[in-house]
Amino acid sequence: MSECQSIFLVGPMGAGKSTIGKILSELTSLPLIDSDTEIEKRTGADISWVFDVEGEEGFRKREEAVIDELTQKKGIILATGGGAVKNAHNRSALSSRGVVVYLKTSVEKQYQRTCRDTRRPLLNNPDPLGTLQRLMAEREPLYTEVADIVVETDQYSARQIAVQIIEKYEAMKEL
Repeated sequence: MSECQSIFLVGPMGAGKSTIGKILSELTSLPLIDSDTEIEKRTGADISWVFDVEGEEGFRKREEAVIDELTQKKGIILATGGGAVKNAHNRSALSSRGVVVYLKTSVEKQYQRTCRDTRRPLLNNPDPLGTLQRLMAEREPLYTEVADIVVETDQYSARQIAVQIIEKYEAMKEL
């Protein structure tokens, strides 16, 4: 798979983009880049700090620049932030420069996976479940719009999901 297009993972927070991306990287020998981690490296601060200081708008500007740069790389796996698809430029860059995999998960599973994670600024409020429901209603059509492959994540292990992605990717190449 070393000569393949890049694979871009999209989906809501808690879908498993980073975890599945690591396993996908191991199975394919393609390097994994996480856009949020890249933003943290470049700013020297964690995402929560960027949100606190610059607000969501400032973070999204940084995210757009990083995604534009990273999607131009060949033969990588890119794990994007859950809100990356809100930006039309990001959607265009993702869909035109690689294979986009939507890791689909239920709001209930998202909540189970994220409820104790204090590093998610959008969930630092009195109603994180309501926030997840609102974000899913807003973003789900955008995930679907950019997706070349959709994989359900609720009932499978990260390794099983990574294998499904590879199988679906290989089937796409044969068409």
